[in-house]
Amino acid sequence: MIDLHRPPSPQALNRLLLRCNEETHSPKKLALAFEKSICISIFEKSTGKLSGFVRATSDKGLNANLWNLVAQPGRYQGIFLDVLIHHALGILRREMPGCSISVSAPSMAMQSLQEQGFLLDPGGIRAMGFKLR
Repeated sequence: MIDLHRPPSPQALNRLLLRCNEETHSPKKLALAFEKSICISIFEKSTGKLSGFVRATSDKGLNANLWNLVAQPGRYQGIFLDVLIHHALGILRREMPGCSISVSAPSMAMQSLQEQGFLLDPGGIRAMGFKLR
């Protein structure tokens, strides 16, 4: 079940991030991030367990970013990634047309992102990150 209005609990997202071998974050910081983001979650219908997640942030002008793109490893991982990216792009295109969109994503999402039109290092532009502590 896809939920465009209710983010998961920070603990549920951290559990999913761990299952995907991604870095976890403090629950307090995640809760604050959820308040300032568009969150898209995929929950298992029968158990309510979080199976996929992405959040989008924007300056409401020229730039948007996708963060924490993850999907439960297994048979449906690629499908879940495709669904999350598709819905996130749909919302951003509708609410912020013409916005440049970047994404921070694990390598497992590369195929899904490229199928949705993302380019790796377009025009030789390389993104860099710096972790603030």
